[in-house]
Amino acid sequence: MALKARQKLGKYRIERRISEGPIAAVYEAVDTIHGLHVALKIPHESSMSEHFLADFKREARLAQRLEHPNILPIRDASFIADRFVIAMPLGERSLASRMRRRLSTESALSLIEQAVAAVAHAHGTNVIHCDIKPDNFILFEGERLKLTDFGFSKVAERTLKASGSGTVGYIAPEQAVGRPKFQSDVFSLGLVIYELLSGYLPEWPYDWPPPEVKRVREKVGAKLTDWLRHAIQVRPESRYKNAVTMYREFKRLRNGAVKKRRRARINHADDPSLWQTVLFRQFRRKYGKSIEARYRCRHCAGPVSELMQSCPWCGTEPPLDRHKSRHPADCPRCHRGVKTDWHYCAWCYGPGFEVETTRRFGDKRYSTRCQNQTCRGPLMPFMRYCPWCRVKTKRPWKLPGSTTRCPHCRWGVDTNFWHYCPWCTKALDA
Repeated sequence: MALKARQKLGKYRIERRISEGPIAAVYEAVDTIHGLHVALKIPHESSMSEHFLADFKREARLAQRLEHPNILPIRDASFIADRFVIAMPLGERSLASRMRRRLSTESALSLIEQAVAAVAHAHGTNVIHCDIKPDNFILFEGERLKLTDFGFSKVAERTLKASGSGTVGYIAPEQAVGRPKFQSDVFSLGLVIYELLSGYLPEWPYDWPPPEVKRVREKVGAKLTDWLRHAIQVRPESRYKNAVTMYREFKRLRNGAVKKRRRARINHADDPSLWQTVLFRQFRRKYGKSIEARYRCRHCAGPVSELMQSCPWCGTEPPLDRHKSRHPADCPRCHRGVKTDWHYCAWCYGPGFEVETTRRFGDKRYSTRCQNQTCRGPLMPFMRYCPWCRVKTKRPWKLPGSTTRCPHCRWGVDTNFWHYCPWCTKALDA
């Protein structure tokens, strides 16, 4: 039974249905606790067999395992009102939708690099996606591309037995007969890239050159066209071994092309990377101590804190790799730091913990107390939840040294440095 607008599903309020397939439907919803818009993937009740449910659970586990800026993270995966719900960040549109509009060469190369990087990361962790297509790449603000839908994914083993699942038009020949390999994802990815550059999707028997190859060559040059030809060979052994190799070769060829176009000596005064370095240093001097911006974003290398939900420089969620914390333990859900006397995660509304002691340890970072009169536990700045009673903090935290507030969450930000709110993840110029 389809869900209706304004219908409640646990802490989620359904806004609209985004898409619907034979197995599951995707809805836009509001997380009423965090105040965030999310995408909910919910299997149809008719599909709730043990087999399909196992596929959905596997998808959730794989997505949580694959931490990468270009792979869509999963915020939550659980049963709500007898429905298995996968909650994910809500993107702006799919790559399929973006491909209907004209793309500049730089935009196309940026999207290609992000797409190949996502699949390369999956292959680097022995995961074969098995359903690479434009609809499974989601675009976020700033044309940040993220790969989703690992429902057909297989974990590579010595003996790999898998069905011929996939999407007609993008599926590799060997995968169509039930023998997916890493090269199968390379083939499907090559077709997606060719379609992105030319507007044409090659068809069986995939003879080279396909139509519109001239347009591809004019757009990216002869070397990258040959790179693409190598990816969409019919014989798997003739393709790149995996997306890792494919990505490495793409970076080499693209960097070579950039260097060739920029033979003239670069004026260091105009080098944006130098200005970025200066900006980062200025920020560290002003806020490095007050918000503990002692780490670097895993995507852009900008200074970030474990207090942040996303990188304020590039919008990456989460900005840190796992297990980087000043605290003695990690939350098993968001992997951010927690203290051993806390009962709950102060950042993600995660599960309760088995505390090591009933004694509350002091900490000089505690600056206020919980608004819950029955709790009144000490709180650190920028905590989202009380670690003692799990009540959501209602105070809009201030950023020391700045009077500017995020227009969405009302928490303190500094628009002189940041492009995104690190607390609610939304763009500050929206």
